[in-house]
Amino acid sequence: MPLKNDRYTYRVTWSEDDQEYIGLCAEFPSLSWLDQTPESALNGIRETVESVIKDMKDTGEEIPQPIACKRYSGKFMVRVPPEVHRNLAIQASESGVSLNRIVGSKLSR
Repeated sequence: MPLKNDRYTYRVTWSEDDQEYIGLCAEFPSLSWLDQTPESALNGIRETVESVIKDMKDTGEEIPQPIACKRYSGKFMVRVPPEVHRNLAIQASESGVSLNRIVGSKLSR
């Protein structure tokens, strides 16, 4: 039985190498679960996360906070080559918007 109130970020995808579905958890990138169906892969990774969390609690380790529960400011710094910065500034100016607006628009695509 998976965790109650489980708010972790899961993904199920096909593994061509394994010829099975693989369940993944973003907050626990070293964990995965292979299974025949997407539903079984999801259940497997959720049960694995539950087991790991129990072990972490027993040993006093810090348990990762679910990504969905974190607060984000909307600000982060990214470094780009000077020519990319210049080209973005030109695009923003020609469009009559701020550099932040043009970059945000490109990132959200």
